[in-house]
Amino acid sequence: MSEIEIRTFEEKDRAELRALFGRAGEGAPPDSLWGHEESEAAIYLTPYADLEPDSLFIAVVDGVMSGYLAGCLDSSAMPSENARMDEAIRKYRLIFRRKPAAFFARSMLDMARAALRREPTAADFNDPRWPSHLHINLLAEARGMGVGAALMNRWFDRLRETGSRGCYLQTLVENTRAVRFFEHMGFEKHGSTPLVPGIRDRGGRLHQQTMVWSPDSPPGHPDVAGEG
Repeated sequence: MSEIEIRTFEEKDRAELRALFGRAGEGAPPDSLWGHEESEAAIYLTPYADLEPDSLFIAVVDGVMSGYLAGCLDSSAMPSENARMDEAIRKYRLIFRRKPAAFFARSMLDMARAALRREPTAADFNDPRWPSHLHINLLAEARGMGVGAALMNRWFDRLRETGSRGCYLQTLVENTRAVRFFEHMGFEKHGSTPLVPGIRDRGGRLHQQTMVWSPDSPPGHPDVAGEG
């Protein structure tokens, strides 16, 4: 049986965690967003290490860093995802890079079509009932071993210890394995499932699934998925 250790991020982990970010989530829709890993990490990983390292947990399996959970206790205290994305676009000049430029052009087209059809598109979530949020990622080989559940339960402990009213996450409807995992961990689906502009999985459009958790939710179940 594999030995699983969950520990809090330390500054010495930064380079290895950044490398893990580039490999985690493989095999789940989508593998990548706009094909520029450094800017993606600047949105979905680096702010958590910089601003809330005590809520960033690392999973080590048999001595190998194999996953992480990046949490935020108070989402209002961190720049929104849209704000972080705008900053990354400027900093990395993404509109002048072929893959990101194609992604953002496709995003604009998706949003224009959705507006004509009066269909909603994905947006930041802001509800005081669930002020905390998280991102979780595992290497493919670490899935189904209880690693995801161990990370989530460590995060739940922190939420309860700090008195958080609740937590949300946003995944993809089409990532059914992740949705199933979060449901087993006590999350419930919340709200509509709008289109996520720009991203594709094997040519198909993808949709946002918001899920919420409260401290009185039942304890987590064994890991059944690996990435959300």
